[in-house]
Amino acid sequence: MKSVAICALLTPVIAGGALALWPQAPGSASSLRSPSLSQAAVVALTAVASAQSDASRTGKSSTDPQCTNLHTAIEKGLVTAEFEGNGRDVLRAGLLNKSVASLTICVPAGQMFESGSNVVMVLRSGEVELKPGKPVTVNIQTAATRSANRVADRPYALSYGSLPRLNALLNYAGEHSELSTAALQTAVLALTENLPLSAVSKFTAVGGDLPTRFDTTSFRAETNDILLALLTLRAVGVRDTDIAMNIDPQLKIEAMIEPLTRPSAMRYFGITPATEWNYWKSQLLSGDPSTRHYALYGIARFYPEVALEMLPTWARETKTQTVFRISAIQALADTERPEALPILEKLSDEFGRNTELGRTAVDAAKFLNAHLAKLSANRTLTVNFRSTAEIAQF
Repeated sequence: MKSVAICALLTPVIAGGALALWPQAPGSASSLRSPSLSQAAVVALTAVASAQSDASRTGKSSTDPQCTNLHTAIEKGLVTAEFEGNGRDVLRAGLLNKSVASLTICVPAGQMFESGSNVVMVLRSGEVELKPGKPVTVNIQTAATRSANRVADRPYALSYGSLPRLNALLNYAGEHSELSTAALQTAVLALTENLPLSAVSKFTAVGGDLPTRFDTTSFRAETNDILLALLTLRAVGVRDTDIAMNIDPQLKIEAMIEPLTRPSAMRYFGITPATEWNYWKSQLLSGDPSTRHYALYGIARFYPEVALEMLPTWARETKTQTVFRISAIQALADTERPEALPILEKLSDEFGRNTELGRTAVDAAKFLNAHLAKLSANRTLTVNFRSTAEIAQF
């Protein structure tokens, strides 16, 4: 398998710097998570600035003449409302129809709410039916427009503010119900504040966190949500080079070594099954010095046969940087192959169990052994029963 490439990699690196709104029973709450496609077709409204402006003036939705804009309904005294949100992804609206007729209330994507310095905006348009005198509570899917938002439940009020530069993103979100709130939140902050990777990633940045005035812990996202945010921004016409998160090379390899994020990473970075091996090889031999050793884990996870042959050589090479030798030992456990156990045990004996390398080999063997035992315990046992042809056909 890729014998030429294997030979090249067997030479170690030498030391050297290497909203939707949903109607519900009075007094109960309903979730506004991403709607199904059939539901989205019914409730999705266009979230462009001009439509919002028209709705505010006329009190009618741009798509349903019987739908009254929430802002207008409150101003006209048709509806009373109380809002409470967490400053991030959820705003609860308690609505009461004060008129004598049923009302369908619309909340457009882009509608903003304020609470002191906190500002949130509706991510997906939606509508809810209100019966006269019957209170209804709904959850509205929101995103913070600033990372300085205090994430805690507090009262909110309707705002007249708008962020036209987010219109394309909101339109796209309305058409793609599969996008998670976390991905959309990351995309919003990329457009409003252009935060660096260290401010939004859950993994630890190699260079440490950049100095910041605000604690962005509440807005850190899983790597796959970051990738989906970047793919979304690209789809709405934002240039990759204009996004600060793209500057840090760690994102690419962090996304590539994680099996759950790897498909999204390959889409975003243009890596195909035919070119993936070349990516790992180039990353290992000439990648960024701070993340080159990560490639060993990628090779172990996705090319285990290669890793079983290559990694022991890297671990034993005394001229190789210690970080590469330790990573090679740890990566052997990532192969999830039983064949790696005797290799790790042999390495621990060679290095000595009181050395750093020896202890690493012992810990890696324990981890792999526990993982293999768990996989074995989770296997479904199958029992074959004898039967006649007449019984077998049922």
